[in-house]
Amino acid sequence: MNHPITGGAAIASGAGPWPGIDPAEAIRVIRGELGAPHLSFLPSLPQRGVGADAVGRTAAMLTGLPVDTQPYGWRLAAHGGKDLRRAASLLDTDINALADVLGAEETAPEQLKLQLRGPWSLAANLYLHHGERALSDHGARRDILQSLCAGLQAHVDKVREVCRGADIVAQFDEPEIGRVLAGAIPTASGYRTLRSIPEPEVLQGWRAIAEAARQAGAAEVAVNGPAAGVPLGKLKEAGLDAAGVDVEGLSMAQWEDLAGSIEAGHRVWLRLKTETTEALSPEEQVLEPWRRLGLPAARLRQLLLLPTSELAGGSTATARTILHRLTSTAEALNQASTE
Repeated sequence: MNHPITGGAAIASGAGPWPGIDPAEAIRVIRGELGAPHLSFLPSLPQRGVGADAVGRTAAMLTGLPVDTQPYGWRLAAHGGKDLRRAASLLDTDINALADVLGAEETAPEQLKLQLRGPWSLAANLYLHHGERALSDHGARRDILQSLCAGLQAHVDKVREVCRGADIVAQFDEPEIGRVLAGAIPTASGYRTLRSIPEPEVLQGWRAIAEAARQAGAAEVAVNGPAAGVPLGKLKEAGLDAAGVDVEGLSMAQWEDLAGSIEAGHRVWLRLKTETTEALSPEEQVLEPWRRLGLPAARLRQLLLLPTSELAGGSTATARTILHRLTSTAEALNQASTE
């Protein structure tokens, strides 16, 4: 496993989804708020509708595995439908907008983050021809994983060319992973749940997708999901550099797993609440458990901060404010790291 980017400072980034329908404007705002050393990203704009949603956007990257839409969601199909073509077109539009924005900048970015659905949450939200979830079928799970690995490589290659060789950080969103491991994903009928996927299979799938990302030139690979579902003590076994988890609700045992990654020199991703009405400020959400663990203050510089807020559901002004709070929190943690 390649050593992840650790950098010399705590940095901020966004989860991926962004409000609005204009990709060029979204990228300009994000680049403005997340200038160096922070981690800007290629946003998705789900307000554009079908094909801009997280599942459809990732399905557009699949190689040799067409999909179409049905009333119940995206389905594996013999031939791709118009909604798949629309999803692919939207993705191309976003990459072209990124090229235009970066082309107007004097210097190329040092790094850029890409987000897509991880293989397990993707399989939980793609359906077979007869209407059941693809997660229920071992062969379908295998095909989705292989197709995603191949499509990911093409996607990363295309973005790296646009970014003029910037380091790519690959973020795999797994919002369903806790339910996948617990056997709590409902069947299509909703009358029962699907059998749980064994943890070794989940870890093996993540290792495959991480290796594919690195073969395409990604410098860092992370899974972003609920702390209850991501096995934080097994990131190395899964071939991952990091996991993005909510600070709120982390047990001390989970913090200790993260401490192991911190002490090994890895960058650690934490999702923070940015609402000013919270009892703990974003900075205190980190510093309080940090001190209880006895971690060196200097290692605060290994943090990557993400918001827990769903930015796509609000306004651009609100999303900009949240990113600003995160960059301010990163600066405060960097200051604390020297005390």
